[in-house]
Parts: sequence; structure tokens; C-alpha cells
Amino acid sequence: MPSYVMPTPRQSGAPQAPAAVSAIGLRKSYGDKAVLDGVDLRIPAGSVFALLGPNGAGKTTAVKILSTLISADGGQAQVAGHTLAVDPQAVRAAIGVTGQFSAVDGLITGEENMLLMADLHHLPKREGRRVTAELLKRFDLVDAAKKPASTYSGGMKRRLDIAMTLVGNPRIIFLDEPTTGLDPRSRHNMWKIIRELVSDGVTVFLTTQYLDEADELADRIAVLNNGKIVAEGTADELKRLIPGGHLRLRFTDPTAYRNATTTLPDATRDDEALTLRIPSNGSQRDLRTALDRLDTAGIDADELTVHTPDLDDVFFALTDTGTEASTATATTDQPTEAVR
Repeated sequence: MPSYVMPTPRQSGAPQAPAAVSAIGLRKSYGDKAVLDGVDLRIPAGSVFALLGPNGAGKTTAVKILSTLISADGGQAQVAGHTLAVDPQAVRAAIGVTGQFSAVDGLITGEENMLLMADLHHLPKREGRRVTAELLKRFDLVDAAKKPASTYSGGMKRRLDIAMTLVGNPRIIFLDEPTTGLDPRSRHNMWKIIRELVSDGVTVFLTTQYLDEADELADRIAVLNNGKIVAEGTADELKRLIPGGHLRLRFTDPTAYRNATTTLPDATRDDEALTLRIPSNGSQRDLRTALDRLDTAGIDADELTVHTPDLDDVFFALTDTGTEASTATATTDQPTEAVR
């Protein structure tokens, strides 16, 4: 596999946002298989972080460790300012977890599920009913509140699941593949809910197999493969890791096309389609350079399109199971400073 080197981002003098979740060298093995092999993370508060990876890459294992459901074999981590190994109870009090499989009890109503969760959080009866009513309204479940949860659609169950997670007012929420199996409308409704949570200052740690979901929601994305983080950055930064981006110029005037081939000698020609393809990372500079050269020569293209790799390209390039991916990072955050 080729090595993907992320360009170093510009340094900023602004202080870093406090880390809601941070980890250094997390390790977890089952038998002789290393599921997590030295994972470093730093997730700023009030952001969406998406962890991508193929099935079995260790995404759910990472969530289980950070949410105190299982212990790591090595490394250290902090969640909500609390060290996992020192004060797991304080971590549990600060987080909410929605797993791949719904925690909803189908034998009781949606409202009863909520009230049960309020009891588990030791809320006073009156407070539990107030919180339940507010969350049922927020998640558009009032009309279904008195019905058995077994009658809910998949999207309704997921909304109820997240509503139950919010009963304890967590500031950090782990969502492990929250939209798996949902129809497109329900997925978009779930995205809206996640955005609303973040706008309220909640930090969301999201694992997903849907690359468009990560592209749509995440402030930063990490790709996990063979137990390691092989790339991390914004969606745009990750897309620039992968070669294949280009500008495409199409002409209808053969004379203009011939002149353009002289003006842009490095472009790949398609004489039959009268198009030129110029390697580009999709940056404004590349676009301006090509247009300035055409303007100077008095050449007008009839159509210009910018093509950049998408997250599918990134995912397939970085999770090639036949070879070990090279680590690439787009972050200036240093996890070693996040865990004291």
C-alpha cells in the first residue's frame, strides 16, 4: 500500500479546546488477536468524533473500554476529566451509551422505559416524570408514549433508546452504529438529533459503517484498521490523502481545445471528448492557477468540474486488509498532553 502523508496544518496560537475524551496507547487483545494495538485519541468537548473501520476493526471494543464496560490491557485514558482506571464510577456518571442493539424493553411502554431509566439514575419521582415528559416531547414520542415499545418502528426505537440515554443528562455520549438498519428518513432524523445534542454542548463519539454519515456529522474522523489508527483528520483532510483528484475542462470548440492543450501541457487529453484532466487536490490555488493560465491565453472552457476522492476512496485505500496501512494524521493535538 502506498504511504499517505497528511500535509501539516497551519499552527494556531489559540488554546486547544478541553478534551472530553483522551487516550494514549490503548491496547486490548482476545487470545492472540490484538483488537486495539496502541490507540491514541483526543476528542475536544462539544464536537462529533467518528471512528470508522471495517467489521472487526475494534470500534465497539474502543467504545466499551472508554465507557467502562470492559478494561483495557494497556494504555491510559480520561473521559470527562476522570481517569478510567482510577475513577470509573465518575466516568459512568458523566456519559451515556447507545449500543448497536437497542436497550429498549419491548414489553413495556415507551414512557415506562423512560421512567425505569430515571429510577436507575436515582432521580426523585417528580423529577423523573418531568425529565421523561420533556424527552418524549423532544424526540417526538408523545403520541406513542403509552404504547408497548414492541410496536415501535426501528426509527422510533432508536429515538427512544437515545432519549433513555439522555435521562441522566450526560455530557458525553457514545453512539455505536446508531443508524444501522434504519431507513433513509429515520437516518436523517437521527442526524438531526445528533446535531441538536452537539449544539447543546454534548460531545458525541460515533462509530459508523456509513461513510456519508461520518462525512455529514463529524468534526473529526479517525480510521481504525488492524488495531491502529491509520489516519485522522477532518473529512476534507482525509479526502486529500488519496490521489486521483483532478480538474476536468470540457470544450465544444476544437480550436479552443487545441490551444488549451498547448497552454496546459501537463493535462491528460481526451481528443475525442475534447476534455482535459489536470491533477489537483481540489484546492482554490489549483483552480485559480488553471483559470489564470487559460485567461492569459484568451481561452474559454465550456465546462469546468472539480473531482475529489470521497470517504469511500479513503476507507478502501486505508483499510486494505491485504497490507498494513501507513499511519497518517492531520492533527496537531498531542494525546500525550491530554492524559496526565
